[in-house]
Amino acid sequence: MKDIIISNKNLEKIKQNIKQQGKNKLHILADFDRTLTKAFVKGQKSPTVIAQIRTGEYLTKDYAPKAHKLFDQYHPIEINPNIDREEKSEKMSEWWKKHFDLLIDCGLDKKTMKEIVKKKTLKFRKGTLEFIDFLHKNNIPLIIMSAGTGDMISEYFKQEGRLYNNVHIIANFYEFKNGKATKVKEPIIHSMNKTEIIVKNYPIFDKVEDRTNVILLGDNAEDIDMIEGFDYENLIKIGFLNENVKENLKKFKENYDIILLNDTGMDYINKLLKEIISS
Repeated sequence: MKDIIISNKNLEKIKQNIKQQGKNKLHILADFDRTLTKAFVKGQKSPTVIAQIRTGEYLTKDYAPKAHKLFDQYHPIEINPNIDREEKSEKMSEWWKKHFDLLIDCGLDKKTMKEIVKKKTLKFRKGTLEFIDFLHKNNIPLIIMSAGTGDMISEYFKQEGRLYNNVHIIANFYEFKNGKATKVKEPIIHSMNKTEIIVKNYPIFDKVEDRTNVILLGDNAEDIDMIEGFDYENLIKIGFLNENVKENLKKFKENYDIILLNDTGMDYINKLLKEIISS
């Protein structure tokens, strides 16, 4: 239990409510990078889906320096707690659009995406595949909401043979012509607008509208915004606090019912699911 903090004193009551109503009333809403995947691999911070392209020599030679220049310009804004939300969201939108345009201009294609995924730079957390299998077996929808590249997230699931029909990905998907990326489909999802990218606006909503019990998984304080606009009945919010625990713990306790520390695996979540779901 050393890596687990329970911050909601009503958690047991919520769990019992979900258990009594059964698995047909439940769905899972999760971030991808450093939530379903590990935050650190071999002592190094794991790159996000999009950062894998930036750090490798996959595209034209001018791509990496231009991408790093954008990162150096916008990332300090992203992590600055003193910039108000509206301004920060506007700047993140600028960053994502510029970066997606840069990727297209520098030759991003389906072949490159598949090549990156095959290297398995990203590692699913221990127990994540078991988690996905359990949800599939029990026909519980898993909605992944990510500011990353949806085409690559899909490839990660395909690579593990886990792109099941209950897995639904809300992320940034490209349009392609002859295998080449030509544009990003709207709306663009970035790190600060998950309050606006609401499930209700996607086809998956029809499948979860009546599943008003939700388990939400994220790795930063803003990930709780994924539930925005959904009329839930019971909600359990689980946050992975992977680093800077001292600085972020107070905020996580305010936002999440359960906090998992030290880049731990999915054991607690898998145990929780088996506790509240009767197969």
